[in-house]
Amino acid sequence: MKTIHAIYENGVFRPVDAVELPENCKVEFEPRIVEAADGRPDLDDVYEVLGKRFDSRQSDVAEQHDEHQP
Repeated sequence: MKTIHAIYENGVFRPVDAVELPENCKVEFEPRIVEAADGRPDLDDVYEVLGKRFDSRQSDVAEQHDEHQP
């Protein structure tokens, strides 16, 4: 059995790498959330930052666009 890594986007699981399976075959799997290997923040991290920005009630945040950059 081979592990296939995928990203869930817009209601569809998209494999990260090429998958060697016949077209239109049925598969069965149990999704398990794993850490992003590429170091990018997950959606919870993004929503946390956006929520803080929204709660700040600042209307013009363009001046601080570098605030969350590495």
